[in-house]
Amino acid sequence: MYQSYPASGPAQELSRVQPPPSVRNAVLLMYAGAVLEVIALIVAVLTTSSLKAAILKAHPAYTAAQVHTAEDSRTVSLVVGAVITIGLWLWMAWANGRGRSWARIVSAVLFGINTLDLVVSFALVHATASMIVGILIWLVGLAAVVLLFRRESGPFYRQQVSPG
Repeated sequence: MYQSYPASGPAQELSRVQPPPSVRNAVLLMYAGAVLEVIALIVAVLTTSSLKAAILKAHPAYTAAQVHTAEDSRTVSLVVGAVITIGLWLWMAWANGRGRSWARIVSAVLFGINTLDLVVSFALVHATASMIVGILIWLVGLAAVVLLFRRESGPFYRQQVSPG
């Protein structure tokens, strides 16, 4: 025979430590990063007219059809990349806000990738508006990662969710 769980008394709830200010601010910055990515996408789409000139400068022998194809493929890749990046910002905000320990590391890795992308952009992209937005996004990412790895953030990621 087995004993059942006691039926009397209030139901035990899982306790959860609230994120410290450093994590809350990092999460807010991640949401801001997603908004900046939307702005970057809008800027990129609005400046596609300069893309045609850049393609012709790099490939003067291209036909009109080749230039159009190159414009379209670049625009599609920008949109797809931006949508993925926006999703990653939102996912990291969600995961870090819940104290998922892996999320700090993934956020740092994504920041590293963003840093490499920014360096490559300096070499390839010469659109001032795009570069300004890119630098702003990088700064937001830097601030978020610094906040995530502050000493006061550590216990939030090491917490154990337990009954009572």
